[in-house]
Amino acid sequence: MSLPPQFLDEIRARVPLSRVIGRKVVWDQRRSNQAKGDWWAPCPFHGEKTPSFHVDDQKGFYYCFGCHAKGDALTFLREAEGLGFIEAVELLAAEAGLPMPERDPRQVQRADRRTELVEVMEQAVRWFRMQLGMGAAEPARAYLDRRGLDTAACERFGIGYAPDQRQGLYHALRAKGIAEALIVEAGLAAKPDDGGAPFDRFRGRIIFPIRDGRGRCIAFGGRAMDPNARAKYLNSPETALFDKGRNLYNIGPARAAVAKGRPLVVAEGYMDVIALVRAGFEGAVAPLGTAITEDQLRLMWRISPEPVIALDGDQAGLRAAMRLIDLALPMTGPGQALRFAFLPQGLDPDDLIRAQGPRAMAALLDEARPLIDLLWRRETEGRVFDSPERRAALDKALAQAVARIPDKDTRDHYQSVLRNLKWEMFGPRRNQNASPRPAREGWQGRGARFQPVAPAPPTRASRLSSPEAGEHEAEALIEAMVLAICATHPGLIAPVESRLERLEPRDADRAALIHDLLSGTQSQAGQRALESIMADPHVRAAPAILRPHDGDAAAEILANALDRIEARRAGREEIARAEAEIEGLADEGLTWRMAQSARARQQADHPSLADLSDLGENSDAYRAILEAALKNEIWRKPRR
Repeated sequence: MSLPPQFLDEIRARVPLSRVIGRKVVWDQRRSNQAKGDWWAPCPFHGEKTPSFHVDDQKGFYYCFGCHAKGDALTFLREAEGLGFIEAVELLAAEAGLPMPERDPRQVQRADRRTELVEVMEQAVRWFRMQLGMGAAEPARAYLDRRGLDTAACERFGIGYAPDQRQGLYHALRAKGIAEALIVEAGLAAKPDDGGAPFDRFRGRIIFPIRDGRGRCIAFGGRAMDPNARAKYLNSPETALFDKGRNLYNIGPARAAVAKGRPLVVAEGYMDVIALVRAGFEGAVAPLGTAITEDQLRLMWRISPEPVIALDGDQAGLRAAMRLIDLALPMTGPGQALRFAFLPQGLDPDDLIRAQGPRAMAALLDEARPLIDLLWRRETEGRVFDSPERRAALDKALAQAVARIPDKDTRDHYQSVLRNLKWEMFGPRRNQNASPRPAREGWQGRGARFQPVAPAPPTRASRLSSPEAGEHEAEALIEAMVLAICATHPGLIAPVESRLERLEPRDADRAALIHDLLSGTQSQAGQRALESIMADPHVRAAPAILRPHDGDAAAEILANALDRIEARRAGREEIARAEAEIEGLADEGLTWRMAQSARARQQADHPSLADLSDLGENSDAYRAILEAALKNEIWRKPRR
């Protein structure tokens, strides 16, 4: 319905925003200034203790400095009360004493039809409730009793029973004068393709009413009593009232609970929600028989900026969480986050609460982990990263996932955290003799850390891939030059970030310095390394260090220095592969590979690196290395 802007402006002018919102909040009298129409209160959209929610009556807008909720009176009624736009306008118009403009007849007809359908659904709720007390429902009552649901609990949640009759509900509604078309349109009965009489959709099932944010019954969920039923749970079909991808079970009471400071907990099903609510977790909701959808995520974030997804600890729960990563990443950002809590294997919320009490559930929710932890777990758990290719694949997968986050600040924080996690996994090993292992299995809870992964035996370097100390002197000096340039010219780090991550310093302090440069932090070990590097006369005399304002020259020297390190590494890997392929004495392949290795190293001495010529390298050193390799008969396999 199209409404004149002047009419909406008149409504806003007649009804102060503070009057509308004041029904949901308690104003902070110390910060509020009633005379100026300036009001402050704890936010009704997310749990908080301090008043960060501001209402300006003169401008007619509200804003929360915590969750960033904002809007006018109509927005508030739609978000906080679950009203539709026209319903919100009608409510405010009545309060303002203004008649509604004439409506389009077709819109009136649709609205009236929805009202009729809601009445049909409420009639069905009453009939299902009545059937739960009948003799045929004895097995259903016994099941509910075993689950700890007494009469008061069934009354609170409107739980009923659909007897195993083909047309029980249909005949009951027809006897009340309800048209067949309405019964079918409400999703309560299905009409056979052959044109026969409609039959009940729910038969032999415990019934759970599904209500919208205003408390109106819009659908039903039914749990089968027959263990051989084709579907354990059955929901109403989509109707003019019900879109299962846009609603959540228990949404109205949960919204009210979250406004009072309770967490929004997303469980898997009706019984989970009921168990949580009865244990004091009143902000519990559940999707309606499907995986969480984009619309449901948006609905959750309108209620709370950080819902907790509580899933069963089995493989199905884990798969559901992993699917949610790809759905949530393109939507996440400030005020739109997720946390994940996994229940112990084989337990649902009801089992856990009955076995260990509400405190166990509260502790589990307190230890819920952020989305980034789940992303890291998905890409690392059960895998071994003992080769450059595997680590590169991890880098690529993480980069592709993070690139889907639309908010730049959030992306930057994700990259920083992932960089730290990779540092923990691939940084200097506390135990150099650690055996190869995959990333840890299982959810570790708060503070989980992944240990460094040692390379598997087939990937470990051979004798020639661990050269003598003299071979590393020149490379260590080039490495020092790289780190000194990055410390002197921080703006050059970003373009070579991935190349810096692949450096493999033998010194633990230098490894810490690399981490500091990449993460923008400062550690004692990194500071020691930097002081040691800057004390070297070769480094201090380098043009890139002497001229800190000449970024272009420093960038060229940095790139060339990294080229030299990578060329040397390629040479060592080539020799290592040659040795791995030899099964007896040397053959022509060895000669060729040795030549390739020498050529790779010679290419490292590119003339464009004149600024680093004082590092004391020459081709004689390479010849000496090759002569030593031949003298030591490296083609013979080492004895184990």
